[in-house]
Amino acid sequence: MKPLHIIPFFYLFIAALFIYDIITKLLVNNYDIWLSLGATVFAIFMFFFRRRYAKKMENHYKQKNQ
Repeated sequence: MKPLHIIPFFYLFIAALFIYDIITKLLVNNYDIWLSLGATVFAIFMFFFRRRYAKKMENHYKQKNQ
């Protein structure tokens, strides 16, 4: 069950990399940021989705063992 608690933070790391990519593109006046922006939004969504899923699975196993 430990990987279920670690994987969501991987998505935050990926989102941070894409945010860095967006900032560097804006500093060079390259306004083609839509793909990076979409990937950032998707990574943040996946962070919250996986964290919620991990909590559901943890509660499921707690109820099953009682």
